[in-house]
Amino acid sequence: MEKITNESDFRERVGAEGLTVAVFKTTWCPDCHFIDPFMPAVEEAYADRLRLIEIDRDDLPDLCSELNILGIPSFIAFREGRELIRFVSKLRKSREEIEQFLDRAVAVSAEISPQA
Repeated sequence: MEKITNESDFRERVGAEGLTVAVFKTTWCPDCHFIDPFMPAVEEAYADRLRLIEIDRDDLPDLCSELNILGIPSFIAFREGRELIRFVSKLRKSREEIEQFLDRAVAVSAEISPQA
């Protein structure tokens, strides 16, 4: 997963063509570390449908405030700079829940852009 460390790179990635899912994490978050072992396999499974990027909430506090990122990890799906849906909760996220969210993000993206 590509790590984004500045706001201009973030805006460039989420503004790009196609579906981009931003994963907001921090180094001190136990629930963020919980998802680390299976996220590479999830990313590989969805590589033909979306791109995943990772943002450390502590590196970009102004951006996270603008996007109202409170709980972590948080997932937000973007298409051409537009937020489609988000998966935010204070509860630990399982691989199945993350995959269900990604499936939903792909479906929403396809609805707004039939060629997706």
